[in-house]
Amino acid sequence: MNGLMMQQPLLISSLLTHAERHHGEQQIVSRRVEGDVHRYTFRDMAARARRLAKAVARLGVSDGGRVATLAWNGYRHMELYYAVSGSGAVLHTLNPRLHADQMAWIAQHARDEILFFDIGFLPLVEAIAPRLAGLKACVAMTAREHMPQSTALPGLLCFEELVEAEDDAYEWPVFDENTASSLCYTSGTTGNPKGVLYSHRSTVLHTYASALPDSLNLSSRDTVLPVVPMFHVNAWGLPYAASMVGAKLVFPGPALDGASLHELIERQGVTVSAGVPTVWQGLLAHVENHGLNFASMRRTIIGGSACPPAMMRAFQDRHDVQVIHAWGMTELSPVGTVCALKGSQRALTASRRNAIQAKQGRAVFGVDMKIVGDDGAELRWDGQASGELMVRGPWIVAQYLGGEGGDPLADGWFPTGDVATIDADGFMQITDRSKDVIKSGGEWIGSIDLENIAMAHPQVAIAACVAVPHPRWDERPLIVAVRKPGATLTREELLRFFDGKIARWWTPDDVVFVDAIPLGATGKVLKNKLRDAFKEHRLPDTEARHGRA
Repeated sequence: MNGLMMQQPLLISSLLTHAERHHGEQQIVSRRVEGDVHRYTFRDMAARARRLAKAVARLGVSDGGRVATLAWNGYRHMELYYAVSGSGAVLHTLNPRLHADQMAWIAQHARDEILFFDIGFLPLVEAIAPRLAGLKACVAMTAREHMPQSTALPGLLCFEELVEAEDDAYEWPVFDENTASSLCYTSGTTGNPKGVLYSHRSTVLHTYASALPDSLNLSSRDTVLPVVPMFHVNAWGLPYAASMVGAKLVFPGPALDGASLHELIERQGVTVSAGVPTVWQGLLAHVENHGLNFASMRRTIIGGSACPPAMMRAFQDRHDVQVIHAWGMTELSPVGTVCALKGSQRALTASRRNAIQAKQGRAVFGVDMKIVGDDGAELRWDGQASGELMVRGPWIVAQYLGGEGGDPLADGWFPTGDVATIDADGFMQITDRSKDVIKSGGEWIGSIDLENIAMAHPQVAIAACVAVPHPRWDERPLIVAVRKPGATLTREELLRFFDGKIARWWTPDDVVFVDAIPLGATGKVLKNKLRDAFKEHRLPDTEARHGRA
């Protein structure tokens, strides 16, 4: 017997309709690429999104056609989030930090039909647009007075003129909730980037889950600053979640330096922020170098890569900002786990709470997870057994766009490529990427633990750990580090800093100081480049320190 309830599809447009009706006066503030600060409301945004949906249709986007964006976090970009997906087309966010060749390959693979871009990306668009066979139009996301001149793009259109040419008398269409809504490409796989095609259903379910109290804990009382880019897994779903709960949104535009972020946080009363550790390093350095604090911000969501414990302590102990450690992937839409303490754990000592918060957290409802050994058998949740992390759920990829790479699932589970432990309370901790684990003498060394120790040194700005060949032990850990400005830290001093913190044989064999560590398009350390750069590095004789036969 079926239930006797209404059947209404879960559509992204319903999030905006709800925000307009119930939180219409809530503000959206954006630092624009033109240099000023723009301010309007959800009601204004909803009306402009409807006008933009009509404009997109007038440009001739096909049913289910891909509309690409090349833009920073801002109100125009958010209008496209709703106008494109809400009208039945597919929003494809391009990552401007990629090389032009890779970007062109992705856009061509996606079969993008329209390309909207921030004016600062004009050179990139001029480089890739002529290589896209199905591209119908390019639109500069600005007003007429700021329109760039381009001989390479003779038919360049103006965003504001497109919006102004339409009225907002538009009804969001109703269609199957499994219709594709947005498209992101992941570089976390072998070979070419692979497209992850989200649906309206998966996005709305993900939005529900991510806003829960034990997840990102968002409400209409919050002012949310998504520093994580809107071109990176849809800014972790925050533009959707803010609409669902009616939170004030603050968009930083292209200014992601510490000074610019702190000014925006203080002036707009930001209560919640979200970003990757490399961005927060710059913010913390600015705050601490200038004796500043945070008047309103009380939570920051840190994901993308593991949050170093030293950064967590800086936020919480010195600035009273709670760190919410989270984990996810493009293939997970992206939220998979969030480290929210259970009620009984709040009474623990600070050191024990910090140890729990260093983990990536518990699965949000809708995500099922397990860890498996080399034989595929599920391992115990005891916080000790370590294996590959597998996940499944309604917003987790089933296959990549175009069937690239074949079936990515193993018996219905998605292999994440992460090595993890899960404790008895369900708290998961990433110990490494499977390709980054160091195998020394047949035993495993987790590079993340070593990186966290190195980055806890007061003179280290950023550090990474990679394996280098060793004639006896197969592989040994090498620390590659960047000193803080003015620091005089030596190799020997940093190696001594590991004493007593780990097993002796885990201690890195060497340290190399560099001017910069290569970062990828989403702020993650490019360990493959470091491995290539140091694959012939000659390690000193450290046999006495290994502490094993």
